[in-house]
Amino acid sequence: MNLITILGLVAASLTTGSFLPQAIKAIKTKHTKDLSLGMYSVLTSGIVLWLIYGILVNDIPIIASNCVTLVFTSAILFLKLRYK
Repeated sequence: MNLITILGLVAASLTTGSFLPQAIKAIKTKHTKDLSLGMYSVLTSGIVLWLIYGILVNDIPIIASNCVTLVFTSAILFLKLRYK
Protein backbone atom coordinates (compact mmCIF):
# COMPACT_ATOMS: atom_id res chain seq x y z
CA MET A 1 0.00 0.00 0.00
CA ASN A 2 1.48 3.34 -0.99
CA LEU A 3 1.70 6.49 1.10
CA ILE A 4 -1.10 8.25 -0.80
CA THR A 5 -3.53 5.38 -0.13
CA ILE A 6 -2.54 5.33 3.55
CA LEU A 7 -3.10 9.10 3.74
CA GLY A 8 -6.52 8.66 2.14
CA LEU A 9 -7.46 5.87 4.55
CA VAL A 10 -6.40 7.92 7.60
CA ALA A 11 -8.33 10.97 6.35
CA ALA A 12 -11.36 8.81 5.59
CA SER A 13 -11.22 7.21 9.04
CA LEU A 14 -11.18 10.59 10.77
CA THR A 15 -14.00 12.17 8.76
CA THR A 16 -16.10 9.02 8.87
CA GLY A 17 -15.53 8.54 12.58
CA SER A 18 -16.76 12.06 13.25
CA PHE A 19 -20.34 10.88 12.66
CA LEU A 20 -20.16 8.05 15.19
CA PRO A 21 -20.66 10.16 18.34
CA GLN A 22 -23.77 11.81 16.85
CA ALA A 23 -25.20 8.45 15.82
CA ILE A 24 -24.58 6.96 19.26
CA LYS A 25 -26.11 9.98 21.01
CA ALA A 26 -29.21 9.92 18.79
CA ILE A 27 -29.67 6.18 19.36
CA LYS A 28 -29.24 6.47 23.14
CA THR A 29 -31.30 9.60 23.75
CA LYS A 30 -33.84 9.30 20.92
CA HIS A 31 -33.48 13.08 20.69
CA THR A 32 -32.97 14.52 17.21
CA LYS A 33 -34.81 17.83 17.47
CA ASP A 34 -31.65 19.90 17.05
CA LEU A 35 -30.47 17.99 13.98
CA SER A 36 -31.21 19.43 10.56
CA LEU A 37 -33.31 17.14 8.38
CA GLY A 38 -32.25 19.06 5.28
CA MET A 39 -28.56 18.80 6.10
CA TYR A 40 -28.66 15.05 6.75
CA SER A 41 -30.80 14.46 3.64
CA VAL A 42 -28.36 16.33 1.40
CA LEU A 43 -25.32 14.83 3.15
CA THR A 44 -26.62 11.26 2.80
CA SER A 45 -27.40 11.85 -0.89
CA GLY A 46 -23.89 13.20 -1.42
CA ILE A 47 -22.37 10.20 0.32
CA VAL A 48 -24.29 7.86 -1.99
CA LEU A 49 -22.90 9.75 -4.99
CA TRP A 50 -19.35 9.63 -3.57
CA LEU A 51 -19.75 5.89 -3.04
CA ILE A 52 -20.86 5.41 -6.65
CA TYR A 53 -17.93 7.53 -7.80
CA GLY A 54 -15.49 5.51 -5.68
CA ILE A 55 -16.81 2.27 -7.15
CA LEU A 56 -16.53 3.63 -10.70
CA VAL A 57 -12.90 4.73 -10.23
CA ASN A 58 -12.08 1.75 -7.99
CA ASP A 59 -10.72 3.90 -5.14
CA ILE A 60 -10.61 1.87 -1.93
CA PRO A 61 -10.39 4.79 0.55
CA ILE A 62 -13.41 6.50 -1.07
CA ILE A 63 -15.41 3.26 -1.20
CA ALA A 64 -14.59 2.20 2.37
CA SER A 65 -15.14 5.57 3.99
CA ASN A 66 -18.41 6.25 2.21
CA CYS A 67 -19.79 2.78 2.98
CA VAL A 68 -19.23 3.36 6.69
CA THR A 69 -20.32 7.00 6.59
CA LEU A 70 -23.48 5.99 4.75
CA VAL A 71 -24.37 3.63 7.59
CA PHE A 72 -23.88 6.37 10.21
CA THR A 73 -25.65 9.16 8.35
CA SER A 74 -28.48 6.88 7.26
CA ALA A 75 -28.99 5.83 10.87
CA ILE A 76 -29.07 9.46 12.00
CA LEU A 77 -31.45 10.39 9.15
CA PHE A 78 -33.72 7.43 9.98
CA LEU A 79 -33.80 8.43 13.65
CA LYS A 80 -34.50 12.05 12.73
CA LEU A 81 -37.51 10.95 10.69
CA ARG A 82 -38.66 8.44 13.30
CA TYR A 83 -38.46 10.75 16.34
CA LYS A 84 -39.69 13.89 14.58
